[in-house]
Amino acid sequence: MTSEIHMPGPMCLIENINGQLLVNQEALKILSAIKQPVVVVAIVGLYRTGKSYLMNKLAGKKKGFSLGSTVQSHTKGIWMWCVPHPKKPDHALVLLDTEGLGDVEKGDNQNDSWIFALAILLSSTFVYNSMGTINQQAMDQLHYVTELTDRIRAKSSPDANEVEDSSDFVSFFPDFVWTLRDFSLDLEVDGQAISADQYLENSLKLKHGTGEKIKNFNLPRLCIRMFFPKKKCFIFDRPTHRKKLGQLETMHDDELDPEFVRQVAEFCSYIFSNSKTKTLSGGIRIDGPRLENLVLTYVSAISSGDLPCMENAVLALAEIENSAAVRKAIAHYDQQMSQKVQLPTETLQELLDLHRTSEREAIEVFIKNSFKDVDHSFQKELAAQLEKKQNDFVNQNMEASSERCSALLQDIFQPLEESMKQGVFSKPKGYRLLIQRMQELKEQYYQAPGKGIQAEETLQKYLKSKESAIDAILQTDQTLTEKEKDIEVERVKAEAAEANVKMLEELQKKNQQMMEQKEKSYQEHVKQLTDKMERDRVQMLQEQERTLALKLQEQARLMNEGFANESKRLTNEIESLRRQMRPPRRRCVIS
Repeated sequence: MTSEIHMPGPMCLIENINGQLLVNQEALKILSAIKQPVVVVAIVGLYRTGKSYLMNKLAGKKKGFSLGSTVQSHTKGIWMWCVPHPKKPDHALVLLDTEGLGDVEKGDNQNDSWIFALAILLSSTFVYNSMGTINQQAMDQLHYVTELTDRIRAKSSPDANEVEDSSDFVSFFPDFVWTLRDFSLDLEVDGQAISADQYLENSLKLKHGTGEKIKNFNLPRLCIRMFFPKKKCFIFDRPTHRKKLGQLETMHDDELDPEFVRQVAEFCSYIFSNSKTKTLSGGIRIDGPRLENLVLTYVSAISSGDLPCMENAVLALAEIENSAAVRKAIAHYDQQMSQKVQLPTETLQELLDLHRTSEREAIEVFIKNSFKDVDHSFQKELAAQLEKKQNDFVNQNMEASSERCSALLQDIFQPLEESMKQGVFSKPKGYRLLIQRMQELKEQYYQAPGKGIQAEETLQKYLKSKESAIDAILQTDQTLTEKEKDIEVERVKAEAAEANVKMLEELQKKNQQMMEQKEKSYQEHVKQLTDKMERDRVQMLQEQERTLALKLQEQARLMNEGFANESKRLTNEIESLRRQMRPPRRRCVIS
């Protein structure tokens, strides 16, 4: 599904069964196969307000999400439809249609509040759909937005009653779009035409005063303004005669009100062009598998009685992603080494250079696929695994070299061994003939290619194994005086000692090369980690600046209206009352 998304119709993502939220595993499989970044558009609103029609239009279809034609709510839980994004190549558009809020058949609003909160958490654009105008009744129906601080935590705070700043939510809340259906008023104020966006801004103005009624009036407006600095409004005429609304799925555009058709096209165009890729704190772009993990994390938290917590969700996602990043890095290293390395190598440095190149690429793979690596624990794990891989290759290289050299020595010296067994050298002057022949064969061995780093050690082990046989021939050679024999014994000992010194020097060189390689590996990890931390720092600063700019814009508007201090006081008062009224709750911890 990296290039094409084959999902002919919507599927339930989060089922609502008797008030219990359950994740549909089949829907998760579809998400797990989407490797592109996702733009997630969720729509919520009262039941029977035409949410599904708009979502079908965004999917480019007439049918899909169930419209229904009676007063009974059709959509239950949260339904998902994944389609290729029409304006963003290599992106997927994930549409989430939610069950209608306020369904009298459900009996309580607890489930509605969680559906509302999940739509906020999962989406990058949040569409609130309602009928008619933005009046007090419409605001009262949007009371779910005032409960968000009771439903969602931005941080896993040690103090469960700590009041979180609205900027904590702004940094990850989606863009807000209010769609008004069957809108019949003229967009005018004091005889001047205004836009739908200006109508929304006017409707969100606060009232002066401290009475209970004024607090209730201001609260939802203040929450919308502070949680959703980026807002958009669309109005829609009635699509057709009321009696024909049940046939909306089968009607062509030329059978609908032309103004309604234009308004729907304008809405779709805005969503396609302006809806952002779903991201988490730190600019982490969400693809299908990451969205899958978010769904599981949030629903699991709700089911266990905890609050969905953004910080913990990011950390839980990081655990999964970073473990996968380590596996990808090791797989890349293994692939590169299998392609580049042919054992045995002529020198240890040759192998270490190949390791270092593959190691550098593996670290790059890890850095690219990892995020929020707390205490760099996963990069340390990668470093440990790469060091073990290096040591394994060094040992394999030594074994391959030893096997190659042993086989070569067998081929070269086997005829000589046969001659020794047959007594060819057990005669006068036989010893000198043997030494001359052995020297010739050693030169042949030295000239043979592909022996690797164990060439000298394997040769010396072989020669040592033949010492007794050679000494026997020396002692039986009657042409040599006792003094000459003693001299020859000393010469052999001296050659062996010289060979041991040479092997010791080689061992010290190998150890030095290994130590240097370890230092280079450490420096490579530090360098790439430092580069990533700098990139993350810059990205975090940019994100904080954007969040601060949005917050300052809203505060400036409040100050222009004379509500800056009052809104702050009002928010604190309301949060204080909430803390007094609600029972203590468990700290949000997602394992």
